[in-house]
Amino acid sequence: RALLSVYDKTGLTDFARALHDSGYALVSTGGTQAAIANAGIPVQHVEDLTGFPEILDGRVKSLHPAIYGGILARRDIAEHNAQLAEHGIGTIDVVASNLYPFVDTVSRPDATLIDALENIDIGGPTMIRGAAKNFPHVIVVVDPADYGWIAERLAAGEDLTQDERRSLARKAFQHVALYDTTISQYLGDRLSTLRYGENPHQQAGLYAAPLSSGGIVRAKQLHGIDMSYTNYLDADAAWRVVADFDQPAATVIKHTNPCGLAVHDDQPTAYRHAFEGDSVSAYGGIVAFNSHAHRCDRAGNARRPVRHIIAPAYEEAALDVLRRRRRTRLLEVQPASGPQEGLDVRLVSGGALVQQTDDIAESPADWKVVTEREPTDAELADLTFAWKAAKHIKSNTIVLAKDNTLVGMGAGQPNRVVSVHLALRIAEDKAKGSVLASDAFFPFADNIEMAAAGGITAIAEPGGSIRDDEVIAAANEHNIAMLFTGTRHFRH
Repeated sequence: RALLSVYDKTGLTDFARALHDSGYALVSTGGTQAAIANAGIPVQHVEDLTGFPEILDGRVKSLHPAIYGGILARRDIAEHNAQLAEHGIGTIDVVASNLYPFVDTVSRPDATLIDALENIDIGGPTMIRGAAKNFPHVIVVVDPADYGWIAERLAAGEDLTQDERRSLARKAFQHVALYDTTISQYLGDRLSTLRYGENPHQQAGLYAAPLSSGGIVRAKQLHGIDMSYTNYLDADAAWRVVADFDQPAATVIKHTNPCGLAVHDDQPTAYRHAFEGDSVSAYGGIVAFNSHAHRCDRAGNARRPVRHIIAPAYEEAALDVLRRRRRTRLLEVQPASGPQEGLDVRLVSGGALVQQTDDIAESPADWKVVTEREPTDAELADLTFAWKAAKHIKSNTIVLAKDNTLVGMGAGQPNRVVSVHLALRIAEDKAKGSVLASDAFFPFADNIEMAAAGGITAIAEPGGSIRDDEVIAAANEHNIAMLFTGTRHFRH
């Protein structure tokens, strides 16, 4: 016997017909039963087994011992079989089910709480979990993409292997787990629909990790129009950058990369330096502070167009100034905490990549001076700043810094020499007397030649190239101090 109860009816009738042709008696519920019957395939209604009709507008239809006894009974336990016989319950050997469209429902701008609650499936998850728990005896199918190969195997009179059944059960539990997590997030105000994704034709949503607090996901928006997908990406990049510094820091972000960054004990000065590091790119950027936003009129925030501003708190005087800009979003953010913090998760086709975040503790005292000239105290301070900035910029990363300010950067290029060229072009005259940090080693001395021509006086890089000797020799030739950090900071 096979029990079919699905919301997504893709491939349903073909699968039902294949099961019928393979000798399975079909049992179904509601709309699924109607779809199968309309296709001319013999199918019983669940109430034919339970002896009890669907009630409460279909809220209760499959929750009955006649159904779950047939799903959960272990065929290898004599007592289970005896109890089934005693109560006239037949086994159910295939369960195909998928769940109400909760995410699609709550993603609609006009969705109400009642809409959401009516799309919380009860019988479906129970049915799926019961079948998945008993997978050695029950084939559980939640993905229509699996109908074809399962039908072929059964039509050929072949049973599924235990590994195949286990794989289907894993997929089933994952299906229910994601569904329940989404509902939990919605009820906890941890799910919201965004204006759009990266482009207006893409839908997007914002989800908060369970048991987490703080971070951009839980930012309090104090002013401005609603956020979109890219707004949140940029805001998160900005917050992560400034949160990495102990001194008061200000950054300007464009397309998740810092185009301006500075630290200074005086916050307005830090912001002014950050903006002036690359004022062309900073136009219309995202600004973040790691300390209370204050005296924004003196820092120039009221006159410089920015898309949104992020800070842990705002003084009222700052808010009075900033709220005059209708399109500038103001976000109040607290440090993130929770079991997922310290992990970097990226979705890939078919799954996800997970790694520890790049927050290794480093000390310039551990770096190795490899050139004849050692850096001055001022150069070492700027190298320390540049090295921390480099890990927040996309590879291949080159950072130019002077006076604790980012004056030029190259990012996302297929080779490092192009990144050096871009950093120098952005910095222009500010490159003279600045220091350079590279997120990975220099493979050739031509990078050093270009840096020297631009006026770079000191370099920090991981080292480890087979041509390190050539690179060091080029640095010595141009009287550049070079330090090997021994650590790489790729950010793809």
